[in-house]
Amino acid sequence: MTQPEQAATAFDALHTRHAATLMRQAYLLTGRPWLARRAVERGFWLAWQRWPEVAVDPDPAGWVRAAVYEYALTPWHRLCPGLRTARGPRNPSAAGLSDGALAAALLRLPAPHRRALLLHDGVGLGLDATAAEIEASVPATAGRLRHARERIAALLPQLGLDGQPPERQGEILRARLTTLPGPPQVPPPVTGDVRSGSERSAQRITRTAFGAAWLFALVTLVTIALAPDHYVPHPERPQAGVPHSRMPADRQRGADTRERRSEVGEQRDAAREEANPAREEGNAAREEGNAAVRKKIRQARLAPEIR
Repeated sequence: MTQPEQAATAFDALHTRHAATLMRQAYLLTGRPWLARRAVERGFWLAWQRWPEVAVDPDPAGWVRAAVYEYALTPWHRLCPGLRTARGPRNPSAAGLSDGALAAALLRLPAPHRRALLLHDGVGLGLDATAAEIEASVPATAGRLRHARERIAALLPQLGLDGQPPERQGEILRARLTTLPGPPQVPPPVTGDVRSGSERSAQRITRTAFGAAWLFALVTLVTIALAPDHYVPHPERPQAGVPHSRMPADRQRGADTRERRSEVGEQRDAAREEANPAREEGNAAREEGNAAVRKKIRQARLAPEIR
């Protein structure tokens, strides 16, 4: 047997053992039979596309289960009425202690609490394994379990969860959850169809990626071809009306102002040059007068000695 045949055989065996169980769990998570079937189908599609990774995983069934739960609880399903998670009745206790009442009570829980309760009390995982699969801390997982059990006890007092220790609550819920039926009249996907569907899905994704790359390259080439190979200056738009007529007047006014300032400066310089000789003559006369006064003072001081 060749290696591809061995991989196909191992994958088919995994699907045969766990597809129906995962269908029931996905149905308890969503309350929608066809959403549960699609989630299981997508989970196994992803497992076959990554089979080398899944084959060496310590828990291949847990790998597929995590993928199924992630798809089943994806928030964008709320936008599609056909895939939207069903809502349980407001008062599940009115239906008595039946499987439908317990399933309806599960749907009244928030999605993270519902998933933690189903993994721990339904599948039977330990607290650490449950925390690892939902990617939460152990205290946060324990808090979700506690709140989920309290909510179930309030919605279905007939179960007798109220007042029981946590271990006993887990045993009661495990005994009831393992007996809940799967989706009615919706069989799990066929093994061979899952492998072929996974291969077709991978081919579509590859073609879409290549198509997007070719389209981007084509748009880039067209843009380069149509773009000018040199800079073309943008033509100036003539300014109409008042701004266009004001520009020459503003320039003329500025030139007149500069010319007047230049004439005033020249006149001031000429006045300074004309005043300089008169100022020098006045200074000379003042010096002569001062010299005559000083001479008379010296003569007056020397006059007594001469006498």
